[in-house]
Amino acid sequence: MEEMKNLVLGQPITLEDLVSVARFGRGVEFSPAYTERVNRSRTLVEGWVDQGRVMYGVTTGFGALCTQVISKEETAQLQENIILSHSVSLGEPLSIERVRGIMLMMLQNLGQGYSGVRLAVLEQLRRFLNAGLTPWTPGDGSVGYLSPEAHMSLVLLGRGKAYFQGELLPGAEALKRAGLEPMALSSKEGLALVSGTTSATAMGALALWDLLQAAKSADIVGAMSLEVLKGVMNAFDPRVISVRPHPDQGKAAGNVRRILEGSGIIEKYRGSRVQDALSLRCIPQLHGAARKTLEDAKRTIEIEMNSCCDNPLLWPEPGKEDVISACNADSSYVGMEMDSACIAAVGLAKMSERRNNRIIDGSLSGYPFFCITNPGLNSGLMIPQYTQAGLLNEMRMLATPSTIDNTPTCGNQEDYVAMGYNACKKAGPMAEKLEYILAIELLGAYQAQQFVDPEVSRAPATAAVLAEIRKHVPVMEQDMFLHPCIEYLRDMIHSSALIKVVEAVTGELS
Repeated sequence: MEEMKNLVLGQPITLEDLVSVARFGRGVEFSPAYTERVNRSRTLVEGWVDQGRVMYGVTTGFGALCTQVISKEETAQLQENIILSHSVSLGEPLSIERVRGIMLMMLQNLGQGYSGVRLAVLEQLRRFLNAGLTPWTPGDGSVGYLSPEAHMSLVLLGRGKAYFQGELLPGAEALKRAGLEPMALSSKEGLALVSGTTSATAMGALALWDLLQAAKSADIVGAMSLEVLKGVMNAFDPRVISVRPHPDQGKAAGNVRRILEGSGIIEKYRGSRVQDALSLRCIPQLHGAARKTLEDAKRTIEIEMNSCCDNPLLWPEPGKEDVISACNADSSYVGMEMDSACIAAVGLAKMSERRNNRIIDGSLSGYPFFCITNPGLNSGLMIPQYTQAGLLNEMRMLATPSTIDNTPTCGNQEDYVAMGYNACKKAGPMAEKLEYILAIELLGAYQAQQFVDPEVSRAPATAAVLAEIRKHVPVMEQDMFLHPCIEYLRDMIHSSALIKVVEAVTGELS
């Protein structure tokens, strides 16, 4: 990405904004409006603590201990205790981009002006992002919030561990190298830092970005397979789409028509058969349904990104000041959407694998088996399809919805639990596996080109893709080391380079 201006928080942000900060290191700053509303809500907290007002998690214990009164003198210790006691997530650490995304969501959540944390706490998190200091955060064992966020918050206190300049360091040392000092938390701040859907939303957003790019790439890869398999365009006819007018079905069909415009192969075999197999003929329907599911998720995720999901909430409207304990921290919205997004990803992947199988199966494509001129001595593209099958099996396991589970916690004070965290966490690996499956199909479409009549022209868009791939992947005349080729093609999809090559010819796809 080109050098970016800092993202200014205080107005609604987009999925692209989150990715720019989490993945590409964009800096963050606060607008005057952001600062004003944070300070206003903090004034309420300090006044109410002085008055001895009963507030959940501020002057009471947490969860089932909400009936235990905490004195004014103990409120600061209570906030540190919640960070220490809640830092119990386990397993492999979350990636740096995921933790950066979560910190951004903490800033968004607590910066809405309904949480009562000091601006100094948010400034410190902002400095973490801008300095490239990333807390080490185990990723397993969350029901939607609490534990991963607590590990991140440890570093504010000079505890825990953090990455800085590529090195994993004790929290205090990481702060020192970044020119920062540990801080003590005050009333409500520990609870606010670990509450809400910040982890789930950030992980869901990053995965959704990749899934949306993969869905557009699937139109491109599917069109290339259709072309190399000498398919017919009947199923993409606008008249067909008009009588079942799902918008995303029409967009997928329109994308394929634009990508294959000017194809001599498509023109030569026009009318050669009544219809193609469903993996080719149903591209508009399945790709469209998957895209609709992902776009629905995007709308929900972006609402969540710009919400306050804390508990309790402070209502700062003059004359109507109040503290309200509710449950905006519930992760059902993002969890259900990402469970659905995972199912959509499997749909795209299963069709991609079937298209690739048609390319490498000589009885279906008319090309040499496994796209190799001397099969038997050579395996050609036999085994990458096995890899697709293995990846698909994993994806199907991961597609089991997380949000259908309910394991009560907190002495049955939390007797219903949304379980949205795992739905969002698994969506990242789902996107990666989908990218690999599409990459293997793209490899098949690329290698099959050697058996296409060179006198028959390709569509300008597909010809541009083939020319770009040829710079990095040789046409396979005998067995060769395929792993680097698949990794290159996956990166081409993940980075959106494939989309850019095509759109340089077609203009922006839907």
